[in-house]
Amino acid sequence: QVQLVESGGGLVQPGGSLRLSCVASRSIFSIETMGWHRQAPGKQRELVAFISGGGTANYADSVKGRFTISRDNNKNTVDLQMNSLKPEDTAVYYCALYRGTITYWGQGTQVTVSS
Repeated sequence: QVQLVESGGGLVQPGGSLRLSCVASRSIFSIETMGWHRQAPGKQRELVAFISGGGTANYADSVKGRFTISRDNNKNTVDLQMNSLKPEDTAVYYCALYRGTITYWGQGTQVTVSS
């Protein structure tokens, strides 16, 4: 069993930046893919970005050029740097670890973009 704990959420004005961090309770194999998802009120959870064990990153079209995902296998962490935030980025953000057919989820961290 792996536990994921997110941090770094909060309230930010449009155009601002936030950095989310996720730390795993146990060692993450370097081959495992990790990602970030988000869920806005009344909407389904959606994929924001994911990063392979080799460091290849993929992004949803809505965040390309604004968000950057990174990982540190030695520290068992995956981060999401969010720049040029928009009100539509408001959501609960969840860290995910994909291990075979199982996805582990963090508890989520709230990001609110509002003036």
